[in-house]
Amino acid sequence: MFNIGIRKAPTPLEQFIMDYVWAHPNCTAEMCREGLAGQRKLKDSTIRTILRKLEEKGYATHAVDGRTFVYRAAHTKRNVAVQAAQQLIDRFCGGSVEELLVGLVDNQVLEPKRLRRLAEKIASRRENRT
Repeated sequence: MFNIGIRKAPTPLEQFIMDYVWAHPNCTAEMCREGLAGQRKLKDSTIRTILRKLEEKGYATHAVDGRTFVYRAAHTKRNVAVQAAQQLIDRFCGGSVEELLVGLVDNQVLEPKRLRRLAEKIASRRENRT
């Protein structure tokens, strides 16, 4: 299984802050607070606590610049999404990607035409690698 060291899914508030970190690498807690203030006002202590929890969960990391913690994502958003999808496939589909895709089509989340286009795109990527 693809594993990038993430233990637990982020809460909605953690996801909100992590989205900011992905969009603004090398940000401080103060930059997060100011950058998110237009959408949601959060106390400085709340931001710092959440950033610490994101580090504990493996989503973020920090470096120290003087006395300031500078945060960045530990993994790309795509890699985190891939691991989340793998966990869904393992947990609910018995490890079968086919089971997931058939379920998406059966429940009209994914149209068969779109699935065919995706298959073509994947095939062309494989051809370009060889």
